[in-house]
Amino acid sequence: MQKIIFSLLLALSVQRVCAENTHGMVATVDKLATRAGVEAMKHGGNAVDAAVAAGLTLGVADGFNSGIGGGCFLLIRRSNGEFVAIDGREMAPAASTRDMFIRNGKGDTELSQTGALASGVPGALAAYDLALKKCGKLTLKEHLLNAAKIAEEGFPLSSSYAHILREEVTNLNRFEGSRAVLLKTNGLPYEKGEILKQPDLAKTYRAIAEHGIGWFYGGPFAQATEKWMKANGGIMTATDFKHYEAVLREPISTDYRGYTVVSFPPPSSGGPHVIEMLNILGTRDLKSIGTNEVDKLHFIAEAMKLAFADRAYWLGDPDYVKVPRGLITKEYAKKLAAKISLDHTTVVPGHGTPENSGSYVFKKHTTHFSTADAEGNWVACTATVNTSFGSKVIIPGTGVVMNDEMDDFSVQPGVANYFGLIGSEANAVEPGKRPLSSMSPTIVLNEGKPILALGAAGGPTIISQTVLNIVNILDFGMSVTDALAQPRIHQQWSPDELRIETSMKSEIMAGLEKKGHKLNKLQHIGVSQAVMRSPDGKGFVGAADLRSGGTAEGW
Repeated sequence: MQKIIFSLLLALSVQRVCAENTHGMVATVDKLATRAGVEAMKHGGNAVDAAVAAGLTLGVADGFNSGIGGGCFLLIRRSNGEFVAIDGREMAPAASTRDMFIRNGKGDTELSQTGALASGVPGALAAYDLALKKCGKLTLKEHLLNAAKIAEEGFPLSSSYAHILREEVTNLNRFEGSRAVLLKTNGLPYEKGEILKQPDLAKTYRAIAEHGIGWFYGGPFAQATEKWMKANGGIMTATDFKHYEAVLREPISTDYRGYTVVSFPPPSSGGPHVIEMLNILGTRDLKSIGTNEVDKLHFIAEAMKLAFADRAYWLGDPDYVKVPRGLITKEYAKKLAAKISLDHTTVVPGHGTPENSGSYVFKKHTTHFSTADAEGNWVACTATVNTSFGSKVIIPGTGVVMNDEMDDFSVQPGVANYFGLIGSEANAVEPGKRPLSSMSPTIVLNEGKPILALGAAGGPTIISQTVLNIVNILDFGMSVTDALAQPRIHQQWSPDELRIETSMKSEIMAGLEKKGHKLNKLQHIGVSQAVMRSPDGKGFVGAADLRSGGTAEGW
């Protein structure tokens, strides 16, 4: 029955989640953000403006997932063919230590996920500002003022927003600033359809619009944050904000089935492992394997497992540790692919070791949105505050939800974070370091021209979603809407289980179990958004994941 309902919802929702236009396209998880992106382009902006407008609006209407209290990765393909990768990942405060979350000899993830110690220095605002200065047409001020109006006037809560408020009401009640913004005076959460107004966030946006991002990075916002942190056992200071910098990174790429796949480098683990997985899958003819759906999904799951084992050991901030570029070579992928049997699962005791791993290295709850315009600008952006409402802290009087990205560090080797991921010394806490991320903004080119901008939300499943969507489109010729609607799988090495959506056919599940997979059946795995060149090459098709209630819109 659940599969029938899903199919009916898909049929009824196609117009809402899919759109086609010629001038530009925006796909996000929220209709207000999608519309903000489209309006930015209609008023003279390009795809970069659309992405920033959408990102700032998501910080208002989808603030449990992202906002200026968090971070982002922006992957931009400019109309002149240049790629720009902007790292707006959060940074550990200067007073951070590798053992700051260890209590009684054991890593305490409650401290890294909730409260004053959980936040890194936010980077999203700096990244948006840099993106506009390098590649946009409009000003940050214009985008901030438009989003501020939505924050001040309010919007009716969606069912998902209301649901997450109910889930987090106990933690939100712990903090004065969060209670004041997100809960009623009696401490109860707002319900679906009720209007949520955020006047403090509107004031913050307007102050930044008037005074520039220095008001946030070292000015009144940073000072208010330091004051609250000192009073609540935190270590973040105004100086930490002042020293924050969005960083330009060198994108990474691979050839897959004749297409060029461009993604984000470390401290994203997403980009390297999207490419590592695709390189493994590229060693065999998936269409041939795909005549047997069980074999195809088994092969993909085993590739995921091998890549995530490497992630656990090798990945970290390239400004602090050596991350081997050999992870994304075709030669290394061939060695890993040789370990995979189509007959049964393979035990993966630990990471592999690419050649020259010490010398050939990279240089020093989330949302994804994609945009494109007729000039040839394409953007894939993934933004986050990590778990729902981040650290659950809103700095009083500011309306800004602070992230809990410190949980994305390895708080102690062998201790799993919120998403069950285990890290090593490469991702240990250090002052000024950026925690490892699974965010995977990706752009695909055909003969040098962009045809697809995509990414996902959902912790480590971001990586597997991105790979599955690429495979569905490039290997099996699916439309972008159909690709996003397919049942998903996810294997992250630890725990050694195959997460699988319950919409998958029962006979396929049985076949995977027969090969040795331990299934963890889930209703949904992640959320994806994508923009693709239309089949005739003249326009764009946008798709928003049916699982999220998002929208795609163009003009």
